[in-house]
Amino acid sequence: MALLSALFGSQDKNVTRNDAERRAVAAFLEGCSIEVMPRTAAKVEDFKAILAPGTRVYIAHIEGTPIEEMVATAKRLSADGFEVMPHFPARIIADAAMLEDWIDRYQGEAGVEQALLLAGGVDNPHGTLASSMDMLETGLFGAKGFKRLHVAGHPEGNKDIDPDGSDTNVMDALRWKQKFSGSSDAEMALATQFCFEAGPVIEWADRLRAEGIDIPIHIGVAGPAKLQTMIKFAIACGVGPSLRVLQRRAADATKLLLPFKPDEFVTELALHKAKTPDFNITHVHFFPLGGIGKTAEWIGENGDRE
Repeated sequence: MALLSALFGSQDKNVTRNDAERRAVAAFLEGCSIEVMPRTAAKVEDFKAILAPGTRVYIAHIEGTPIEEMVATAKRLSADGFEVMPHFPARIIADAAMLEDWIDRYQGEAGVEQALLLAGGVDNPHGTLASSMDMLETGLFGAKGFKRLHVAGHPEGNKDIDPDGSDTNVMDALRWKQKFSGSSDAEMALATQFCFEAGPVIEWADRLRAEGIDIPIHIGVAGPAKLQTMIKFAIACGVGPSLRVLQRRAADATKLLLPFKPDEFVTELALHKAKTPDFNITHVHFFPLGGIGKTAEWIGENGDRE
C-alpha cells in the first residue's frame, strides 16, 4: 500500500479498500470506544442515534469540571445503555477520602464499574495522589468491585514522565502495572494517546510483549477533523514524532482546510492485526477532535454494516 500517497491524497476521503481490507478494518473497529466531556456530551441530543448499543464511552475529566457534571453525564449515558468509563485524574483528587467519595457517587448514581486512571494534566498535585499507581494502591477500586480498570500507555513516550526523552520511568510504571494486573480481579488495559503512524505503534506494542507486558492495548485514534484543528490538539496533548505526518501535510496549503481522517492509520493496524491474531492491540479508542457526530459517522461508515 502506498503510505505517502494515502497520507497526502486519499485522507481527504475514505481510503479505497478491497474486500479483505474492509473486513479487517471492520473487525478491528469492533468494540471500539469513544471519549466525551460533559460540555461536548451536552450538545448531543441522542447518543443512541449515533453510537452502537453498549459502546464504551470514556468521560474526560478536565481540571475545573465539577464532579456533579461528571456524574450527571455518566448517569445519562448509563441510562442510555452505554458502558461508562469516567476518568480519574490523580492530581486533581486531594486524597483517598475524596477518591472514595467520587467512586461512591459514580456507583450510586450511575452504576459505574469501569474507570480510566491517569496522573492528570496538571503539574502540581492537589493533594497526596499523583499517579494512577497511587490510586491503585489505595485498594478502593478493588474493594468497590470495579470490573475494568484502564491505565495510560505511551507509544511515543511522555516527556512529563521522562523529561530526558527516554522511556525509563514510563517502562518502570508499566512493569508495576503489569504486576498489579496479576493480582487484580479487574480486567485491565492500556489506553493510549492518539497517534498518526502505524509502524512505530506496532514496534512499541511488540516491544511491550517482548518485555513481558501483556496488558491489552486500546490504541488512541483521532477522529476526523480539520487539519488545523488536528495540529492544535496534537501539540496541546504532547503527541510525539508522529506529529510529522500532520506537519508534512500542512506544508501543502491546498489541504489546510480539508478534513484529516484516520483511514490509513487504522487500515495498517487492522491489516497487521488480521495477519497477527495475537497482536496485543485489541481495540480502538476514538478521540472525536472534529466532533462526536463526525467520528461516530466515520465509525459507522468503516465498521461492520451487517
